[in-house]
Amino acid sequence: MSSELLQNVRILDPELATDTVTDILIKEGIINAIQPNLSPSSDVEIRDAKGFILGPGLVDLYSHTGEPGFEERETISSLIDAATAGGFTRLSILPDSVPPIDNPATVSLIHHQAQSKTGFQVYLWGALTQSVAGKQMSQLAELATTEIIGFADGKPVQDLMLLRRLLEYLKPFNKPIALYCCDRQLVSNGVMREGNESILSGLPGIPAYAETTAISTVLEIVAATKTPVHLMRVSTARSVELIREAKARNLPITASTTWLHLLLNTQAISGKKQILPFQFTPYDPHLNLDPPLGNPEDQIALIQGVKDGIIDAIAIDHTPYTYEEKTVAFADAPAGTIGLELALPLLWQTFVSSGQWSALELWQALSTKPLKCLGQKPSKIAVGQPAELTLFSPQTPWKVAAKTLKSLSVNTPWMRQEITGKVVRTYTP
Repeated sequence: MSSELLQNVRILDPELATDTVTDILIKEGIINAIQPNLSPSSDVEIRDAKGFILGPGLVDLYSHTGEPGFEERETISSLIDAATAGGFTRLSILPDSVPPIDNPATVSLIHHQAQSKTGFQVYLWGALTQSVAGKQMSQLAELATTEIIGFADGKPVQDLMLLRRLLEYLKPFNKPIALYCCDRQLVSNGVMREGNESILSGLPGIPAYAETTAISTVLEIVAATKTPVHLMRVSTARSVELIREAKARNLPITASTTWLHLLLNTQAISGKKQILPFQFTPYDPHLNLDPPLGNPEDQIALIQGVKDGIIDAIAIDHTPYTYEEKTVAFADAPAGTIGLELALPLLWQTFVSSGQWSALELWQALSTKPLKCLGQKPSKIAVGQPAELTLFSPQTPWKVAAKTLKSLSVNTPWMRQEITGKVVRTYTP
């Protein structure tokens, strides 16, 4: 590894809640010095980092890979490349591969593939359920002995008795449990959030209570079992209220929303102007998400929820699909979009540059807080510690295109648009 001196860089330390401009010297992957006006030796590469941001490496709570099963969408290697390009040093993969991550062999296979990327940390969620219909527990005790970070499905557990048994059974293992709360019967054939925009568009709506009734149920089971859970993909204003009330009752829960639910609402689907300086194609299939984009009041509540700490973390939920899979009508498109390379610059420009959030608030929600949701200790920005860092230039413009993205898939509404803010380098130990 080379040695590098970053001069006049703005260092964000979410753990110490400090935001300072100074110099930092990194030698052979270790932080060697942090102080103003450092004098380097002749063998050190010097970078004038004035105007750049340096913070802990970003951490994603849940995303998808195509490998094994759909390597044309994304491989483990391309997923890690995309994450690194977006400033992430740790990534958590959901278990919905083919075969799924519900057995030690698949865990071993994916870990072996990930080890080719030195220094990058890949976490694997073990599958809660085994059958396609989600009616049967996985071999949970066997999975718990492997290198999984915790248990999740990425899809709702619809059988409530099974859900209760899962939480009771998994409590002694002391591993994170992530649940996506959604009642599929109430979703029915809906494709966007129910409200004025769904009525005007003529698209079948998904009521907010498809999510909130499921969250209420999970919270009641958590209150009874005392098993800690993480609530994934929170997307409605009422959900934020329920989580706020549950935390006031000291229930053992954490929660996350996705970056797109903070940036956009249902008006983006119909092509109306957003707070971002972008105009989206009406009924762009890349905006078909699960859960769907919320109404404006949902977006406002989620933004405030992150600022208040009710929503602990921001997840990317990177979901790659091929061009052919997404080039269909909005209602027919599979739900999901990529985001590992786009999230930081778009969130920074929307919330930090506008003054809605401080730089530390955004960085916490993307780095140290996701780690805490996973039960992991955050890396430290201190002399003698490994350099697990992200260097970000908030003013650098770049165009989103297939040749500028590391992901194999390009299913994003920002395709062929110029955005501001780019990761300069990601440091891994």
